Amino acid sequence: CDILGISSRTLLRWQAAGADLADKRRETNDREYAHALTEAEQQQILDICNLPEYQSLPPSQIVPKLADQGIYIASESTFYRVLKAHGQLNRRGRAQPPRPQSKPKSWLATGPNQVWSWDITYLPSATRGQFYRLYMTMDVYSRLITGWEIHLEESAQHAATLIDKACLKHGIRQGQLILHSDNGSPMKGATMLATLQKLGIVPSFSRPSVSDDNPYSESMFRTLKYTPAYPSKPFADLDQARQWVHQFVTWYNTRHCHSGIQFVTPEQRHQGLDKVILARRSAVYEAAKEAKPERWKNRSVRNWEPINEVWLNPSKESESVEENVRLAA
Repeated sequence: CDILGISSRTLLRWQAAGADLADKRRETNDREYAHALTEAEQQQILDICNLPEYQSLPPSQIVPKLADQGIYIASESTFYRVLKAHGQLNRRGRAQPPRPQSKPKSWLATGPNQVWSWDITYLPSATRGQFYRLYMTMDVYSRLITGWEIHLEESAQHAATLIDKACLKHGIRQGQLILHSDNGSPMKGATMLATLQKLGIVPSFSRPSVSDDNPYSESMFRTLKYTPAYPSKPFADLDQARQWVHQFVTWYNTRHCHSGIQFVTPEQRHQGLDKVILARRSAVYEAAKEAKPERWKNRSVRNWEPINEVWLNPSKESESVEENVRLAA
């Protein structure tokens, strides 16, 4: 089929048509259609679209205006097709065409304190229309909340102070950490960028107006706001908000069994205890299967293997490699 320049479907159709297998292609594909536009009609479409009153309008508006004058030349799709054939299918008007945003670089974390993610979310206050800003950083590999602060406003100074404290607490060295965030002004402010440069941190940013380029922080904020302990009423003051977030962070880091890391706590994962815990769980399942193999039949026990690699904004290549490894396992 490749040599003949036909598809396999075409060959199957010829075979089904009869025993005499022959090349049923036409000698030429230059067909003539009685209803096709003539060159004069195509030129008329071009002339109309380039008139001063229509030159900034798309065919979807030109055709109705012509109909109001009792004129019909062709359909909108034909207008578009003629303009495209003559290289005139361009964006009309002063609006700039949408520019595709390249996907942010993929980052791979194989251990704690390699890739962090951070963001800001709103917490309701007792004053109508006023919100507290919760700044929070987390480790992508272990899901550990590495730092947080609450302020009345958003600023690059507050963000820089948070990152400085978090790096000091966790002993981050020069060139060790990649910090991913959104494109907001606190994330890209001069004070924040200067702090990152001083600490030797590589900044990474999401695409503008793309909500899923910072998935780990967004997912963690959803856990925060949908946990049963989340207050049903707004926070009375800043101290109450800070007290509640402190309790949440303690619970999240030390007691919350995270589904993305095989249901160990972020603190256990961050300290490297997850491998021992998961090996112990696997041994329990193997013992249960050995005691009553009829319940498992030919199935293997639950996979308690630790997750050794965590991708942030993975590319298609890394996703395909991960899927192939999963299928092979």
